[in-house]
Amino acid sequence: MLRLEDVSVSYGMIDALKGISMTIERGEIVALIGANGAGKSTTLMSISGISALRSGKIWYEGSMISGWPAYKIVQMGVSQVPEGRRIFPRMTVRENLEIGAFSRDKLELTNEMERVFEMFPVLSERSTQLGGTLSGGEQQMLAIGRALMSRPRLLLLDEPSLGLAPIIVTRIFKIIKEINQQGTTILLVEQNAKAALRLAHRAYVMETGKIVMQGEASALEKDPGIKKAYLGE
Repeated sequence: MLRLEDVSVSYGMIDALKGISMTIERGEIVALIGANGAGKSTTLMSISGISALRSGKIWYEGSMISGWPAYKIVQMGVSQVPEGRRIFPRMTVRENLEIGAFSRDKLELTNEMERVFEMFPVLSERSTQLGGTLSGGEQQMLAIGRALMSRPRLLLLDEPSLGLAPIIVTRIFKIIKEINQQGTTILLVEQNAKAALRLAHRAYVMETGKIVMQGEASALEKDPGIKKAYLGE
């Protein structure tokens, strides 16, 4: 479904990605773990068309999308939930969701809104409330719901548990699993490596812009090096 081939990205003199290659098959949850500054978010932004590639190629559903504008990549079926949620705080919940459906017609917008409200009942209850007045967990639900409004086939999630209470994190990860079971492929960037590896089918480990390990998530969770570096064991 998605393939990155020798992708490099630089910010000025800083090499954020140094020739990474990875694949994601349809229906998978793939986790991308690593320390802060490893290049995880840049990987997602390069897929989304936000960060320009210095070299390499990105393929999605048989089309090379390297260099495509972000809006076109969304229209192709790729949507991203950014780190820190980045909802529009002075817009209502409904307005935030409508923005996520910019590429859909009116009937599709209504159908997707109903789907999101069914998945996140609290958003339906607060549909006229300003996004900035929601709790952190509710804002994360809104950010995920906004991304789902475009009906993505591939969902990119960047640190969905960041800053949330443990009970809310558990709920968010349950929702991510449900989204995947409904047919959406997921690439998950997550600092909570233990939770990510328990949720994912496969995983990649990044260090300083390079992929240093990959494999079945269950096997990586048992790896002594991963346990020591990322699982606090």
